[in-house]
Amino acid sequence: MRSGDTKTDRCGSTRRTLLRAGLSAAAFGAPLIRSGAARAEAGELRIAKQPGLSYLPAVIAEKLGLVEKHAKAAGIDNLRVTWTRLTNGGASNDALLSGGVDMVISGGPNMLIMWGKTSGRVKGVVATGALPMKLVTNNPNVKALADFGPADRIAVPTIRVGTQPVVLGIAVEKEFGAGALEKFNAMTVGMGHPDAMIALQNKNNGVTAHFSQPPYQDQELAMSGVHEVLDSVAVMGGPLTNGCVYSTTTFHDANPKVIAAFVGAIKEAIALIDTDKPAAARIYLEVNKESISADALAALIARPGMVFSAAPQNLLPAAQFFSRAGYIKQKPTSWKEFFFDEVHDLPGS
Repeated sequence: MRSGDTKTDRCGSTRRTLLRAGLSAAAFGAPLIRSGAARAEAGELRIAKQPGLSYLPAVIAEKLGLVEKHAKAAGIDNLRVTWTRLTNGGASNDALLSGGVDMVISGGPNMLIMWGKTSGRVKGVVATGALPMKLVTNNPNVKALADFGPADRIAVPTIRVGTQPVVLGIAVEKEFGAGALEKFNAMTVGMGHPDAMIALQNKNNGVTAHFSQPPYQDQELAMSGVHEVLDSVAVMGGPLTNGCVYSTTTFHDANPKVIAAFVGAIKEAIALIDTDKPAAARIYLEVNKESISADALAALIARPGMVFSAAPQNLLPAAQFFSRAGYIKQKPTSWKEFFFDEVHDLPGS
């Protein structure tokens, strides 16, 4: 299976999505808890990824074979790493739960929901990015959250419990109270960022707004009649991790060297971004065919507020919101409760 070949059919079932990704029906039906003995220091690492600049360190790790490099240094020769593209967090989470993949790269809040739903059997491995997210609209009558009406449709990758919905939910809670959450949840529609950008531009499927991240929001704000309504940094008081890698405790505990190799690969990729943004931009565009030039993307990566970090950012407030909203039963007091200890030495939040 070649990296990046898979496309998500958002109108089809998760099972059909996984089959198109090359995942077997048997894998789909596999349980979350797998035999540690059978998978100990696995010879293959299967990762579900999503498009988006917040995952840039993982894109670099994929393109440059950094996971394989770190695995070999740890004594694991010929580790096979497969990257399957699924464009929404729900399909990725289903793949992880079914045993179809070993790791998921998605938004930090998607990981939190999985952590809560599985009673801690899924946790974060490492963060990749915390980029500013903007809610934009093509509706000239919408200048603020209060202006959205029942005819508006807000496109997000994962409804209710995804990264953008957590920012939207916290903003709604602050301005209108928790009782208004369902009103805004009813306006959201699940759609991958590339498809949502097309829908916003062509006014397809009733989409009047899109809550995304760079580079999509920057391209949308360049469209005629599109303007900003909400900014995640203002809502959260700082960056929020919207790029996160997570896995099951079963895979983590059975494969400590593979996990360490992956974390090391992400850290090396982040170092490359810090020192050579043009190279990082070129690599991203080689893997993701976005309609932006390499120079423009490099300039975007260099903007203040574009955080690429292995340490989680503001995920504890996100988890506490999910707890208040009743989406998870846990009431965490530390981000370390939902991340594996390989990153506990980092300055997370």
